[in-house]
Amino acid sequence: MGQSYAVARPAEDLVGWERALVAFLVEKERRSGSRRTVEGYSRMLQAFFGRVGKTPDELTSQDVFVWAHSPGASGKDPSPTTTAARIACVSSFFRFLIRMEIVSTNPCDRLERPKLAQSTPRGLSAEEIRRLLAVLPDTSVGLRNRAIILFLVLTGRRREEVFRLTAGDLSLDSAVPYYQYRGKGGKSGRRELPRPAYDALRTALRGFGRELEEMAPEESLWPTEARTAVRSSTFYASLQGYLRKAGLPRAGVHIFRHSAAKLRRDAGQSIEEVSRFLDHSSLAVTTTYLRRLEGQEDPGWQKVAEAISLEETASTGLAPASRSEPSIKE
Repeated sequence: MGQSYAVARPAEDLVGWERALVAFLVEKERRSGSRRTVEGYSRMLQAFFGRVGKTPDELTSQDVFVWAHSPGASGKDPSPTTTAARIACVSSFFRFLIRMEIVSTNPCDRLERPKLAQSTPRGLSAEEIRRLLAVLPDTSVGLRNRAIILFLVLTGRRREEVFRLTAGDLSLDSAVPYYQYRGKGGKSGRRELPRPAYDALRTALRGFGRELEEMAPEESLWPTEARTAVRSSTFYASLQGYLRKAGLPRAGVHIFRHSAAKLRRDAGQSIEEVSRFLDHSSLAVTTTYLRRLEGQEDPGWQKVAEAISLEETASTGLAPASRSEPSIKE
């Protein structure tokens, strides 16, 4: 993992609870595949235990409830999303402790979770992707960000999976490019890299004076002028400017995974094919994912409209004029 999330002391000096926290975070990173997620868990748990001043075996449901609903650094009451995230974080840690037979109960089990309004995911259409790519500048940074967008859209990989890629993860097999990835839940694989993404990547690297064949295996595929790896947060900030310039609403990097799934379905791929493409755990997950993304069609509304004498509405989509009132002419 290369980082101690709990305290900056040698492992042998850690008390039992701190060791348990480190073990939890190590497992969480291995299963989620996201350093950003794990760092968020680390900050939240350290803030919680630092505030309550108790060890896990001393905690009560009230302790978690008060902290979950307490104002943050801004002094404002937390949103339902923040409250739910706090409870989920503590609960996840306690489920780990129970599995390790360190504690026997989870104080979060007695808490009622806030009801959250699920946001409607959206994916960019092919025309919107073209508009977005058209506004990227023809600079080294612009070419790199274009390559990142094409990689995300054409592979459907998650943000962290793409940003951690290095030169050693790419290979050619009979002139066909492949990439190795480490995904969510410890999944890994080797897949063909679509040629447009590969070509855009090579062009972007040349913009920074790099040739793929000459790069060390550990070098990032997404360099900066300072010869470091670009941070996903830096790309996110640039993306907001691109979306605004293209006349598109704000969105996170995950919109490209949504877009990848949507475009594959639009191209005629089956749910089974999209499920394999996204590395989903089951078809049920993919079905729910696509239903939320695409919306659910209603094939029966026209017959209902006809039954209540709305034939004109059903056939034209326009409300019929009232027959009991005279029309008004100007």
